[in-house]
Order: sequence, then C-alpha cells, then structure tokens
Amino acid sequence: MASVTSLSDSVHQRLAAALSAALPQAGSADPLLRRSDRADFQANGILALAKKEKANPRELATQVVSRVESGEVIKDIEVSGPGFLNITITDRAIVETLAARYADDTGRLGVPQAQQPGTTVIDYAQPNVAKEMHVGHLRSAVIGDSVMRLLEFTGEHVVRRHHIGDWGTQFGMLIQYLEEHPHELDHKADEISGEEAMSNLDRLYKAARKLFDADEEFKTRARRRVVDLQAGDPQTLAMWQKFVDESKIYFFSVFEKLDMEIRDEDIVGESGYNDMLAETCRLLEESGVAVRSEGALCVFFDDIKGPDGNPVPLIVQKSDGGYGYAATDLSAIRDRVFNLKANNIIYVVDARQSLHFKMVFATARKAGWLGDDVKAYQLAFGTVLGKDGKPFKTREGETVRLVDLLDEAIDRASAVVREKAQDLSEEEIAERGTQVGVGAVKYADLSTSANRDYKFDLDQMVSLNGDTSVYLQYAYARIQSILRKAGASRPVAHPELELHEAERALGLHADAFAATVAEAATEYAPHKLAAYLYQLASLYTTFYDKCPVLKAETPEQIENRLFLCDVTARTLHQGMGLLGIRTPERL
Repeated sequence: MASVTSLSDSVHQRLAAALSAALPQAGSADPLLRRSDRADFQANGILALAKKEKANPRELATQVVSRVESGEVIKDIEVSGPGFLNITITDRAIVETLAARYADDTGRLGVPQAQQPGTTVIDYAQPNVAKEMHVGHLRSAVIGDSVMRLLEFTGEHVVRRHHIGDWGTQFGMLIQYLEEHPHELDHKADEISGEEAMSNLDRLYKAARKLFDADEEFKTRARRRVVDLQAGDPQTLAMWQKFVDESKIYFFSVFEKLDMEIRDEDIVGESGYNDMLAETCRLLEESGVAVRSEGALCVFFDDIKGPDGNPVPLIVQKSDGGYGYAATDLSAIRDRVFNLKANNIIYVVDARQSLHFKMVFATARKAGWLGDDVKAYQLAFGTVLGKDGKPFKTREGETVRLVDLLDEAIDRASAVVREKAQDLSEEEIAERGTQVGVGAVKYADLSTSANRDYKFDLDQMVSLNGDTSVYLQYAYARIQSILRKAGASRPVAHPELELHEAERALGLHADAFAATVAEAATEYAPHKLAAYLYQLASLYTTFYDKCPVLKAETPEQIENRLFLCDVTARTLHQGMGLLGIRTPERL
C-alpha cells in the first residue's frame, strides 16, 4: 500500500502553493508549519519571508489567505499577530486521513518506506567474554535495539554488529588455568542455564586470578600463553573458544530475558578483526597518518591536547608490539566500509568513550577509509544513576548485575499486574509481569534522551501513573477490552460526523505517528517516539473520560469512536514494538 499523506503535509502543500502564488519571485518557500494550542496548526514562515522580500508581513499573510484552497482539508484560516496564520482542519479530513491509515493492510499505518535506503551498520550490545553483564550494558543493548528497529521499519538495510570483548591479555591467565584444570568448564547435563554458565566462568576467573597474583611461575606461563593466543596456536585457540561458547550461553539467556533477538552471525568480537591489525598499522604508517613515537605507533591531532598542553595521541600499536583498542576499531571501520558497504556506522557506546571515538573517526578520515559518503556517529549514552543521583551500585558498592535488576523489575511488575488482574491465571500473571517489568526497564531508558544520565527507580518505573510503559500498556489493554465488549458494533469510520474536541485532539495526534517515526529514525532518537506515545495515551485517557464509546448517542457515533479506539491501539502497538516493548491484550 502507498504511504498516506499526513494532515500536516496536506496543509503544508496548500500553504506553500498559496505562498508561491502570492510571491512568485520567492520561489518555493517554507510556511514553517507546527501544531498549535490556538488552532490545529500555526504557520509562521511568512515573517521571515516578508523580511527578506521587504514586504509587510500582515499584508502578505492576508494575500496568502486569499489564495489558500480551503474546503476539504482546511476549514478555517486566519491572520494573527504580526503575520502568523492559524489553521483549523475539517473534521472530515481528520477522519478520512485516519481511515486511510487504518486501511493499510501491511499494518504500517501508512508510514512510508525510504525511496533510496542506504546500509547502516549499528554496533550495540557489547558484553565481555567471561564477565558478568551489569547495569552499564543495559543502555547500549536497549537503545541499539530500538534504533535498529526504527531504521529497519523505515526501510533502511541494517547490519547488526555486537563487538564483544573476546580478546586480550586476560585470556592468557584463563586459558593457562583451564589447561592445568581441564575439567572446569565440563557440563554434566546436555543443556545448562545462563546462570550456570556464568557461575562456571566466574568461579574459574576468581581461581585463575588468585593463582596469577600468588604464583610467579603461573604468571610467567600465563603470559607465554598470551603470545601463543596471538600467534594463533590451535590448541590455545580451542581453549579460548570454550570461554567464548560458555559466555554465549550466558549472553543469550540475558538477551532473551530482555526480549531481544541477538543472532550468532551478528556477534563479531574484537577477535574478528585480528587478521587485519597488522595491515591496518602498515597502511597508517606508510601513508604518514601514524608515526612512531617512543616505539609506539601513534596518531597525533592538532586539536587534542592534555591538561599539560602536550598532544594526546591515539596509540594504534604499543611499543611492545601489542595492539590497542584503536587498531581493532580502525580495522572494524575498514571492514564495515569496504566489505559491508556501509553508508552509516552507528556506535552505541558510553559517553565516557567519546574522545576515543573522536580520534578513531578522525584517523579513519585522514586515512581515506571514511569518505564524504560515509557517516560515522557515536550515539553516546549517559550513566545509569541510583535514586541518590550517584552511579548505580549495590549496598556493598558493587556494580549491579543486569540479571538481578531484571528479576526485581519482573517481581515488582508481577505484583502490580496481580493487584489489577481480574480474570488472569497464575501463568498469565507471570507472563504479563515479565512483559510489564522488562517493558518498564526499557521504557525508563528510552524515554530519556540517550546522552543524559537517568535515575533507575523501580518504584517509579512500574507505577500506573505518569510517564511509564505500564501506563501505555494499560491504555492499550483498556482499548482491547472495549473492542471485545462492543458486541455487534464494529470500528467504522464516519467522516460525516462532527467530532468532539477530545476526538479531534486524539485524531490529529494519531495522524502524526508517521512524521514522529521518521524524525526518531533520522535522529537516532527513540525518546522522541516514547514522548509521542505517552502523549497519545494521555489524549486517549481524556477522550475516554469525555466521550462515551459503547454508550454514544447513535450507532454511527459508536462505530466512529470504536474506530478511533482501534486506530489508537494499533498506533500504540506499532510504536511500542519499535521501542522493543510488548503490548499485552489483557492486563
């Protein structure tokens, strides 16, 4: 189905045509249309245009009004103040536009797909092998998953990459310990849970660390093992692979709990770029982008200096020949641009790594790997804070395990669902509690602009009041309940009816879904979609309070209100899906 022209686009087209007719010499001028609390829309582009053309803004506005084609879409247009235009839409146009969205049998609600989609590689959800995932891993996963969904929905070709920490000197110690205690990662059962896999890794890590710190001979053997690993010794690699496999059992269990699809083929860790590191360094050195400084291969920048005024370099290769993160990240850029043909590369990474990525991107540009046709962007996110406004820790000062946090959210949400549930079985309460709890955690994260820190407050997150996913999920479930109770009445659009003020407000906002999705996808800003959905649920609550649905005055009005309910529900369902959040049919 073709995309649906939104009400604001319809008005925009009519105003732009009237502007061109009133001022032919101005070419195509933007009326600068936006939603308004004085009318349905306000256009304030005439002020700037009048100034540019040295015309009187009120007179120009009056000329534009006389040329606007009103009738089917525009009901009323008036000049206000120094030359603003206040525009009111016909009730018929609101209902007909929503009816066109409703008729979209693809379920896309008339949201267009990109005419010329590009390829975006998105790097998110990057846990470390043999280490517990903590609250800091939450944001990269949740934000990245939503941006990926938004981009795919708008038609972009998206390649997912999970750049897991699966390489480095710490593996020498782990592999050497496993070599000397060969049965530590054996499984008694065919299948083990993520929790069991993590506890195996944790136990082995602690034992290896203790031995490494206490026994000089073991330390020497462990360091030799790092050399074997980097040289690609088959036996050492086979043991390294055991750690990766055990960790994946754990990762997949956590991502499954987060209700996120992480595919094995999309996991390309640091090790995935090993074969490219030497060449990356050679290319940088030969082109003069990187230079040797005290034995290390470094890239210097004019505008990046330390507190002492000396330049801070990006170290690509250390003086001992080892490679730093920069070598891996630069090799990954080469792979993403030349093999995956990326037009855009997004890194969903903690804001504290901003300087590193600034230097990496600048180096890749100097080397000619990031051309003008490729955009590299760090979607930097802030820190998760506790209720006290300090970085989120346990009472003992430890970082909070992600699994514990999700379990607690699910417990709290299950209690809320149980309290409200009228006809749900224990099994249904558990299922809904999981959907509400995980949704609450995701929404709290996604409703905050990514670059800001946010407070992790579970009581607030599972509250039925305020800007929470539970509020949106209940709005959706309430609509499903009304649709179930409608009996013989069906949702049918009736453009001939006059609308109540609350119906108009809901309809105008529902129509803005396509524009919001486009903006959220273009700006990699899920919080804009979250804010839109909260507003939609709030407007629905007002509509529900003021406009009886099943007890409306005429059969046509009942059908039209059921239609408004169903359009709202479909928009909530689709929008929440793009945030990675479930909308249960009953709550």
